Amino acid sequence: MKIDLKGLKEGLTEFQFGLDDGFFKMVDAQEVNHGTVQVTLSVQRTADVFTLDFHTEGTVEIPCDLCLDDMEQPIAADSRMMAKFGDDETEEGEVTVVPESDGILDVSWFIYESIALAIPIKHVHAPGKCNVAMTKKLEELSAARSSDGESEELVDPRWEALKQLKV
Repeated sequence: MKIDLKGLKEGLTEFQFGLDDGFFKMVDAQEVNHGTVQVTLSVQRTADVFTLDFHTEGTVEIPCDLCLDDMEQPIAADSRMMAKFGDDETEEGEVTVVPESDGILDVSWFIYESIALAIPIKHVHAPGKCNVAMTKKLEELSAARSSDGESEELVDPRWEALKQLKV
């Protein structure tokens, strides 16, 4: 998703992008490989400085933390990027410098990062939607581990020392 900054007029310009599996395959990242996401990009140009505001909304397919089956995760994110013209393509703090001779800014990776950061840390299926066989196996392993008796001995002695201070 390349934006021709040199071709933009002063003021506000809006773009709409519909992202699908092809986008996630193109950016070749590991966290998200499938999804349907709508991106609205508003670019405010003031001389040779650009403020890019992104609104991203849709669903991505990621593995469930409990059963490891794929699940749909709704996402929504707002993010901002600043860009300006310069001699070489670099980043100066929060500002991306775009070579004035080229004038093209590729926002694909920035959009992907915005999507990845919008995914909650913990993502699980709705209750009752997890893979039944995997959930049953997890419960069996958890029950076997807690009835083992050895788990009591595995307590870090530092925690016991801290409990003594609490009394």
